[in-house]
Amino acid sequence: MDILIQQIINGLVLGSMYALVALGYTMVYGIIGLINFAHGEVLMVGALTSWTVVTALKDAGLPGWLLMLLSLICAVVVCAVLNFTIEKVAYRPLRNAPRLAPLITAMGMSLLLQTLAMIIWKPNYKPYPILLPSRPFEVFGAVINTTQILILLLTVVTLAGLMYVVNYTRLGRAMRATAENPRVAGLMGVRPDMVISATFVIGASLAALAGVMYAANYGSVQHTMGFLPGLKAFTAAVFGGIGNLAGAMMGGVLLGVIEALGAGYIGPLTGGVLGSHYQDIFAFIVLILVLTLRPQGLFGERVADRA
Repeated sequence: MDILIQQIINGLVLGSMYALVALGYTMVYGIIGLINFAHGEVLMVGALTSWTVVTALKDAGLPGWLLMLLSLICAVVVCAVLNFTIEKVAYRPLRNAPRLAPLITAMGMSLLLQTLAMIIWKPNYKPYPILLPSRPFEVFGAVINTTQILILLLTVVTLAGLMYVVNYTRLGRAMRATAENPRVAGLMGVRPDMVISATFVIGASLAALAGVMYAANYGSVQHTMGFLPGLKAFTAAVFGGIGNLAGAMMGGVLLGVIEALGAGYIGPLTGGVLGSHYQDIFAFIVLILVLTLRPQGLFGERVADRA
C-alpha cells in the first residue's frame, strides 16, 4: 500500500508538469490549428535560464526561495520573448500555408533550439542546486518533499488562474472568438495577430514554470531535457482532447499517474524482464490506444469549425 501511495504522489507531481506544458500545446492548436513541436524546447530553455541565474547568484547570500523566484521570473521573461519571436518569424508567415509546412517548421525549430542551447550551455548535464528545504513529510506511509508540495500547489493555482483568464476576461473572449473564426473576430474589433502572440506568450510562461519545476525536482538540466517531456505533454493533450483546456489538465495528470504506477509495478508484473527505466513506454502506449480507440480524446475536442 505504501508503494501505491508513493507512486500516486510521484505521478501527480509528474502529471502536474505535463499538464502545464500540454496547456501550451492545446491553446495554440485551439486557436490556429498548429502543433508547436518546439514547445518542449521552450521548457528546456526555461530550465537552463533558471540554472544560469541560480548559479550566478548562489554566492550572493540570498535565501533559496528568493533565488528560485528570481530565476523563475527570468525564465518566464526569456521564454515569453523566445516564443513570441518564434511565432512572429517562423509561424506567422506560414499561417495560410498547407498544414504540413508549419508542422515541418516546428520540428526544425525544435532541432534549432536544441542546437543553440548545446552551443550556449554546452552538452554536459549540470546539477541544479537544492534551493528549498529537503526535509521529507510522511503521508500515509509515503514521502513527499517541499519541492513536490510547491509543484502541486503552484500547478493548481496556475491552472485555476488560466481557466479564469480564458473564460472570464476580455483576452479570453478574444481568444475564443479568434479560435472560432479569426476573420469575423477581426471585423468585431479583435486583433487576431495580437491574440495569437498572447497565446504563445502564455504558453511559454507555463512551459518556463514547468521547466523550473522539472529542474528543481530532478536536480539536473541539459540541452535535450525538453524533448521527452514535450512529447509526453503532447500525448497528454491528445489524451485529454486537443484544444480542450480541462482535457489537457486531466490528460497530463492521468498520464503522470499511469507512468508512475507503471514504473513502480512493471518489474514485478514482468518478472524482472522490464525495469522502472522502461516507464517511457506507457506514454506512447496511451497515445496509440487513444488514437486508435478514441481519437477525439477523453473529454472531446473543443475546436470550433472555421468557416
